[in-house]
Amino acid sequence: MSPSASFPDRLAAKVEQQLGSQNVGYLLGAGASYLNGKGFPLANELWDRIAAEVRMPERDDIQAKLKGGAQGIEEALDLLDDNAATEKPHRHLVTEAIATHFLSIMPPLDFHQRFVRRLSLRQELSIPIYCLNYDGLVEKAADAEQVRVIDGFLGLERPFFQPQVFQERVALAHRGQRKLQADWRKGTLHLYKLHGSLGWFHLGANDVRRLGLGTTTPNMAKRLMVPPQHRKATETTAAPYAALWSDFRGQLCHGPQLLNRLVSIGYGLRDEHVNAVIENALARDNFTLLAFAHTLTPEVFTRWSSKKNVLIVTSSTCALYGEIGPGHPDLWSFEKLTERV
Repeated sequence: MSPSASFPDRLAAKVEQQLGSQNVGYLLGAGASYLNGKGFPLANELWDRIAAEVRMPERDDIQAKLKGGAQGIEEALDLLDDNAATEKPHRHLVTEAIATHFLSIMPPLDFHQRFVRRLSLRQELSIPIYCLNYDGLVEKAADAEQVRVIDGFLGLERPFFQPQVFQERVALAHRGQRKLQADWRKGTLHLYKLHGSLGWFHLGANDVRRLGLGTTTPNMAKRLMVPPQHRKATETTAAPYAALWSDFRGQLCHGPQLLNRLVSIGYGLRDEHVNAVIENALARDNFTLLAFAHTLTPEVFTRWSSKKNVLIVTSSTCALYGEIGPGHPDLWSFEKLTERV
């Protein structure tokens, strides 16, 4: 495209080019599950939605921190957590309340079905999706579309966590003229739920299971969902998170199979343990971050927009490799991007 083309035209053309390239990974934040209010709540709405499900007196403890100036449930939980070896119950009560609320919501699957269907047509052997959300929209959409998804679990009735499954590749065997031959199966989605998921449980030492999205917490078990607070930076060093985060860091920073692009959709770029991995990847001269979000705070936009290998699309302001321009009416949205991936 001519250098004299308008900023919006150059931006749209570069987005099209990057999304159509190879070695692309996808990072899904809460905005990818919001679905214009028909899906799951954003972080700033979460406490109002789940407060009634949190028992007393812990509910009052959290509410007091919010009234005292805490900026959302994340900071409130931080202030209540003294990092003691025996953790206070607030975090687990919030986790259970989130699960209860999420299980009461039945979002439409149309856009997620288009997302997984289009990704499954790509020619790479595996397409990584890193998901920061607890919901099962990608999994449900893949089932509806009959798309193969690897999420780190093996087994039938009570799948168990086996991270080596991410390293496996699937081939279809057929008889050639002289010997058995294999055709590698392309378009397999590798789903990394970096903060856990509905239906994931820790049942005991080294016993991590996926029991189904609608499963209530079994006796003596712990939900494997990391709520929004600073402990998610430390808890992601334990099973099953350690293996998931190791692959995330490896594919962005260390190799041997490095991604050249990360497409971030609906993530506000405010989670520092996620950002640290992305910033390390941006030190590579052959890596690009494409960030799509309805809104970024001014501080966040300033931090990322000046980088020469970052492309940002929001509703108010965009950035194209350090050049700042006007926002885009819809290209930031998950719904619109599912037409382009």
